[in-house]
Amino acid sequence: MTLLKDVAWRAMTGYDLDAVFAIANQVHPGFFEAQAVLAEKFALYRNGCYLLEIGERPAGYVLSHPWKRGDLPALDTLLGALPADADSFYIHDLALLPLTRGIGAAGQIVAALTKHAGAMAFPTMSLVAVNRSQPFWTRQGFAVEERPALEDKLRAYEDEARYMVKVLL
Repeated sequence: MTLLKDVAWRAMTGYDLDAVFAIANQVHPGFFEAQAVLAEKFALYRNGCYLLEIGERPAGYVLSHPWKRGDLPALDTLLGALPADADSFYIHDLALLPLTRGIGAAGQIVAALTKHAGAMAFPTMSLVAVNRSQPFWTRQGFAVEERPALEDKLRAYEDEARYMVKVLL
């Protein structure tokens, strides 16, 4: 485990959106989303958006929000609104700069989001695993859930993209 000073997750603010966009483009160059799309997720559900700082410098972020189990938002598309009948807490994006790997920051924020989802009485959490991240998500309690109706949306990410669900209740 790498030892870094002053590593902390904090609530995201509107002032962080430029840094979030820059990190997204560095970490996920193959999954481009317009800055307006990322900003809308923050605007729709601020309680699910956090910034990772190392020495007060942005080093990662997470965007998450209520959604529907068995569905996922299309990549680089404005949502308009969150579903009134949301039944899953969706982790849209967890992006960390390479210098943060191996320090436990990803597991820490997933644990915090799991606690939040449970407190909000969501029966499940869901996400799309990309960039060979499926083993990490499996360790966090997520399992691949086959949903043929999602095949086209998943392919918009990459051929290896997998829809994953964590049952909470």
